[in-house]
Amino acid sequence: MLNYTPTTIAHILNELRKTIVGQDDVIEQILVALLAEGHALIEGVPGTAKTLTVKTLSQILGARFSRIQFTPDLMPSDITGTNVFNMQSSEFNLRHGPIFTDILLADEINRTPPKTQAALLEAMEERQTTIDGERYVLSPIFTVLATENPIEYEGTYPLPEAQLDRFLLKILINYPEQQDEREIVARWDAGFNSHHLERMNIQPLPDPSSIQHCRAEVRAMRTEPGVQQYIVEIVRKTRSHPTILYGASPRASIALLLCSKALAAIRGRDFPTPDDVRDIALPVLRHRLALRAEAELDGATADAVVSDILKTVEVPR
Repeated sequence: MLNYTPTTIAHILNELRKTIVGQDDVIEQILVALLAEGHALIEGVPGTAKTLTVKTLSQILGARFSRIQFTPDLMPSDITGTNVFNMQSSEFNLRHGPIFTDILLADEINRTPPKTQAALLEAMEERQTTIDGERYVLSPIFTVLATENPIEYEGTYPLPEAQLDRFLLKILINYPEQQDEREIVARWDAGFNSHHLERMNIQPLPDPSSIQHCRAEVRAMRTEPGVQQYIVEIVRKTRSHPTILYGASPRASIALLLCSKALAAIRGRDFPTPDDVRDIALPVLRHRLALRAEAELDGATADAVVSDILKTVEVPR
């Protein structure tokens, strides 16, 4: 039974809609990552409210927020922190990096070299970081929401497959519909300013531990064997599809299970259905596939291939 999730999600959605217009699918997928205890890579052109969405969410959660602007000269210690010698005490003191937070916005993550990108790997997978051989535990709700620009590749570094696989979801943000864009313009004309979120009267969650309770409810969900088999068949099909060079690993099967459970909880159910699996399959799988070169030349995309696979796998009854 879901005790915390319905009211918590309703509160988050109501508050997010004070600042975000026309991105309900994106918001839902970010909440899936949050409830499933994962991280999300958000891809969209500049000006589509990626940063605004993350900042607003952190305020609603009452969570600590940090932002890293990734640049070519960023060093790993700029992310994790470093020990600094204190002349007065003759001791080294840890100067915490921005990963010591709850919600981390990794802005334009593909603009920094792989060595610095990799500094996030341990933090994302283990919720810990190691500095000068000493282990430091991060926040229990530590979540990385990274952004990248899909149309500008000069001076960028593609994320390594190992790091891409650490992102539970890859979320695509498109341009808003005409009606939504008119609403955005009308709000700004009426005085809205994204640089002054404190004026938006955003109400944080009444209970700061609500997200932890919601995560526990998602973990406690159970999935019917037929739905489990449906998940496995979808992922295994990615390994034999003729346009795919290499398919998704068992980590993708687990991710699809967890995200289906989280999506079901957002929709007010304590069990996932095949519809939940289908609806979240694209953001779970699109970044875990490598297409054959000839397929890409023919215009194939990961989304199109996953959609084709979903049509071929028998849905359990």
